[in-house]
Amino acid sequence: MSMAKGFRVKFLFVALLNLWVVHQAACSMNVSSHGHQAHSRFLLDNGVSRTPPMGWNSWNHFHCDLNETIIRSTADALVSTGLAKLGYKYVNLDDCWAEGERDKKGNLRGKLTTFPSGIKALADYVHSKGLKLGIYADAGNRTCSNQMPGSLGHEDQDARTFAEWGVDYIKYDNCYNDGSKNRGRYVRMSRALQKAGRPIHYSLCEWGQEKPAIWAGAYGHSWRTTGDINDTWASITSIADANDIWARYAGPGGWNDPDMLEVGNGGMTVEEYRSHFSIWALMKAPLLLGCDVSSASRETLSIIGNKEVIDINQDPLGVQGRKIRTKGGLEIWAGPLSRGRVVVVLWNRSRARAPISVGWREIGLSPSRPVTVRDVWKHKFVAMKRRYRLTSSVASHSCKMYVMTPFSG
Repeated sequence: MSMAKGFRVKFLFVALLNLWVVHQAACSMNVSSHGHQAHSRFLLDNGVSRTPPMGWNSWNHFHCDLNETIIRSTADALVSTGLAKLGYKYVNLDDCWAEGERDKKGNLRGKLTTFPSGIKALADYVHSKGLKLGIYADAGNRTCSNQMPGSLGHEDQDARTFAEWGVDYIKYDNCYNDGSKNRGRYVRMSRALQKAGRPIHYSLCEWGQEKPAIWAGAYGHSWRTTGDINDTWASITSIADANDIWARYAGPGGWNDPDMLEVGNGGMTVEEYRSHFSIWALMKAPLLLGCDVSSASRETLSIIGNKEVIDINQDPLGVQGRKIRTKGGLEIWAGPLSRGRVVVVLWNRSRARAPISVGWREIGLSPSRPVTVRDVWKHKFVAMKRRYRLTSSVASHSCKMYVMTPFSG
C-alpha cells in the first residue's frame, strides 16, 4: 500500500470511529426483533454500567483460597486507600464460594467453613461500606473449579437467590456445560435476572467463543472477548489485540471485557503494569482489580489510583479506543473523548527505547488547529498550542498516555 493510500485509510478510520457514536444511538433502537428490543431497553433502563464497571475480583490473586474475612478486609481496604472514592465499588467473589451441593430445596448456599455468616450478611457488610457485592456462577452443571454447582437448569431459582441476598454483579462462566450453544444458556440467565427484579450487572464469561460482542449487548452489560488473562507481558499484549477487534460493539451500558487486571500481582514490571492499565482504560474495559488490595504497594496504588487515567475509562462518551498504527512493535492507540478531546497512547512493545510520532490527522484532529497536550501519568501539560504532530521517546514495554484538547482560546 502506498503512503498516500495508507494515510487516507487511517484518516477514514478515525472519521468513521467518530461517526460511530451517533450510529450507536440509532442502533440501540434497531435490534433484530421486538423481544430483543424490549430486553435491551430493560438492561439500559436499570441504570447499570453506563460507564465500565470498576471494582475488585478475588480470582487472580486468591483463586479458591477465599473466605469472608478476605472479602470484608478487601472492602475495608478499598475505602481506606481511597480507591472506593475513585469508583472501585464492586467487591466480587469468584469461584469456590459455595458448598459442593445444593440444599434439599435446590438452593445454592455459602460454604459453611469459609462463609459462616452467609452471603446475605456479607452483602450487608459490603453495602454498609457504600460498596456493592458481586458473585460468580456458571452456565453449566458445575463451575470451572468443579467445587460447586453450576446454574444450568436452575437459572430462575439462582437469580431469585442472588437478588434476595442483595447481589449487585454476576460473573457467569461457561464450564461443564451440556454442549448446547452458549448464547441460549446465557439468554436464559439474562431473562431470569430480569424477572428477579434487582438491578444487577450481568457479565457474560463465555471467553469470546461465539463472538458475544455481536449479540450480548441485548442481554448483558459486559462480555468476555478473550480467554483468561495471566500475569505476563505476552498475555496482556495478545489479549489487547484480540479485544481490539470488537471495539465498535462497545458503548454505554455494554462493554467488551478483556478480563480482569493483573496490576500488583508481581509478574510484570512497573512500566508493564502501567501499560496494561493504560490500554485497559483506553479500551473502556471493566477495571476489576485482581491484586490483594489490603497489602498493595505504593507503586501499585499509584497505578490503579491514577484519577486522570480512570477518568478516561469512565468518560461519558463511552467510545472504545483502538489501535490505529503499528510497526516494529511501536504502536499508536487512540479514541475520542467527550468535549471534542482525544486520548492517545504511544505504546512501545519492542525491546528497545524508541521515538514514536503521532500526527493530528491520524487521530481525527485538524493539523493546523492548536492543541493542548496533557501527560496523564506525569500529571502535567507538555504542550499548550501544539500543531501537526507529537513525538516522544518511549522506553521498552512502556507507554506515554496523553489527552489532546483542541485549543479554544
